[in-house]
Amino acid sequence: MAMAERNATTQWDGDLAHGNGHIRGGSGAIGDLPVTWASRTERSDGKTSPEELIAAAHASCFSMALSHTLTQGGNPPEHLEVSANVTLDQREGNPTVTTSELTVTGRVPGIDQAAFAQAANDAGQNCPVSRALAGVEISVNATLQ
Repeated sequence: MAMAERNATTQWDGDLAHGNGHIRGGSGAIGDLPVTWASRTERSDGKTSPEELIAAAHASCFSMALSHTLTQGGNPPEHLEVSANVTLDQREGNPTVTTSELTVTGRVPGIDQAAFAQAANDAGQNCPVSRALAGVEISVNATLQ
């Protein structure tokens, strides 16, 4: 049995270049989010993109994994600030998510920068979203405050 299942739906109208859609999460936590091809490849203009949603998923998953890793090591974090920068690029003539760069700054009493960086790198490779992004280059930049 699965630990969890979550869902989202998208309604799309029109062709790729000129059409538009709306994304809605099944939980109701994310409302009706507009999405267009232009919001993926040009300017977002207040609309989202699949890559932005992947970035949000990766940043939140990584923060949970890092918090768990640090706590298991005896050093629960006071605060973690995580951002993810996801890149869409051409691979073999097809738009492809190619990288996810995670940046984390944290306050974690009792550890040094090297231990923090090691825990962050472990979380970056092992959080569930990182594993789902197998084949995507994932990098982690970690700074202990």
